[in-house]
Amino acid sequence: MNIDKKYMLLIIKYMLLIFKYMLLIFKYMKLNLGCGKRNFGEDWIHIDGSNYSHIHSYDIVNLPFEENSVDLIYASHVFEYFDRENADEVLQKWKKCLKPNGVLRLAVPNFEVYSKVYTSGKITLDQCIGPLYGKWKMTETDMIYHKTTYDFTSLKQKLETNGFQNIKLWNWKEIDHGNIDDYSQSYIPHMDKESGTLMSLNIQCIK
Repeated sequence: MNIDKKYMLLIIKYMLLIFKYMLLIFKYMKLNLGCGKRNFGEDWIHIDGSNYSHIHSYDIVNLPFEENSVDLIYASHVFEYFDRENADEVLQKWKKCLKPNGVLRLAVPNFEVYSKVYTSGKITLDQCIGPLYGKWKMTETDMIYHKTTYDFTSLKQKLETNGFQNIKLWNWKEIDHGNIDDYSQSYIPHMDKESGTLMSLNIQCIK
């Protein structure tokens, strides 16, 4: 092989490296926090305390990303595990990682809807306890529980207090991960997504 061919191969090699680096820089970065067993695909970064093969890292609060680097943070039925005081710190850490106009997409149990469905006699108290109080076995010895609950007004206020804007409801049927069932699609009766009552409060906002 002559020198010119070696030189050309070297140029091609470095061009490929630059291309890969540029892809990392301009990649639309999406995080799924507290994802558990649910794998949204290779275009998502999954962060959870479990040991599934698709998990990227394990700390959903202290995210391993630079400031202003993340386009979308999704957390389905995760935020209620933090009490109202700690929630402010969590939101600030998530906000720091988001790019300007980056999206925070949350889903939490909807206290207002649970109250209405319960008082109407459509569900029993036992059916409310799990979603509202929560219980998740992290390890053989560690159990975590929900520490608060929200309705639209209280969660909107919490997000506004922490500097988020354009706060609105989102529809799981209109997003790119809506084909994957999770708690944002919780219905009464169970799995009746056509005529049932949506029990999840799905709110998103921007930085």
